[in-house]
Amino acid sequence: MRSRGWTRARSVALIAPVAVLALVVAACNDDGGGGSSARNGSSKGGSGQLGAAKVKLTPIARVEGPTAFATRQGDRALYVTEQVGRVRAVRDGNLDAQPVLDLTTDVGSGGERGLLGLAFSPDGSKMYLDYTNTDGDTRIVEYTTRGGAVDAASRRELLAVDQPQPNHNGGQLGFGPDGMLYIGLGDGGGAGDQGSGHAEGGNGQSLDTLLGKILRIEPRASGGREYTIPADNPFANGGGLPEIWAYGLRNPWRFSWDREAKDLWIADVGQNQWEEIDFVAGGKAARLNFGWNRLEGTHQFSGQAPANAVAPIYEYSHADGGCSVSGGYVYRGTKIPDLRGAYVFTDYCASTLRAITQQGGKLAGQRDLGVKGNQVTAFGEGQDGELYVLSQGDGLQRIDPA
Repeated sequence: MRSRGWTRARSVALIAPVAVLALVVAACNDDGGGGSSARNGSSKGGSGQLGAAKVKLTPIARVEGPTAFATRQGDRALYVTEQVGRVRAVRDGNLDAQPVLDLTTDVGSGGERGLLGLAFSPDGSKMYLDYTNTDGDTRIVEYTTRGGAVDAASRRELLAVDQPQPNHNGGQLGFGPDGMLYIGLGDGGGAGDQGSGHAEGGNGQSLDTLLGKILRIEPRASGGREYTIPADNPFANGGGLPEIWAYGLRNPWRFSWDREAKDLWIADVGQNQWEEIDFVAGGKAARLNFGWNRLEGTHQFSGQAPANAVAPIYEYSHADGGCSVSGGYVYRGTKIPDLRGAYVFTDYCASTLRAITQQGGKLAGQRDLGVKGNQVTAFGEGQDGELYVLSQGDGLQRIDPA
């Protein structure tokens, strides 16, 4: 089984060991398993000269086992989650001595479990967390923030999802350009999206489970729920669970929006052979099926491909040294002009930073950025558009011009 797995056991490294392979892809070439496009595309692609971009990693803070990153409106701090269950704040390059919030007694951590996701409401008044509890099940919770502090007594549980196996928990939280909260959930774990806790034909393709999906909710209680179903959700009026926004996903560990174009980029962790990055143009309707478990990337996995499957914009093979895609962001900062408009990502095993660009929803360019991280789990985007790397080995780093 090829999946993301972390531990505290060896220098903040992996609990379910995977071979650390080298991702060998020639810079500026078009082989690397170039992907197909989504059904329609954004008009705002890369604006820099990607081939000329030169970057380096600058150490910022020694955060332990970082998993997620967020910023808060009106607050200069960088917020980072630690897998064991702590929310930490980095202010002016210094890690606060005390956690913003400590949930270590509530969080079941190890392998792919732990405190996995973090987001703030657009106005900064609420903090949202995604974690696995001590039973290994997913919890989405809300806390009120006041000033620079979190009111621990304000905890409100929005959503509880049982997890049949310990892996493929997803974990991404993010507010979209529409102001709604999006939640990533993996297919329930195991391998192949089958077995106990998996629907016939797989959770990814079943519209009767939240697993293997991206959900979209408004985090305001109504209708007997702790959240509201947006009226324009694709299954709000039936045909599937109303929370579902997109399906056919194996483990959408990280997704993000291009802050200028409003396009959505989804890094979906593959099974044994292919990692994929999916692209949804800004403003595109939902009800998207990304194909799992019928497809792994663009390749047949189990049964016939769905007629409505959306192909990834980019995929790469494990034969090139990959094991688990770590999704990032489209760079919209100012320090590295040649990187503007490029989506930056990596692979956990190789941790070599890579970038791709798109035009009209089709792959337009790609390159190895020539910088290698250390077991990179995720990325972060500062309020200024500059990008950060979350490394199990090196903590929090920033991508700077070389």
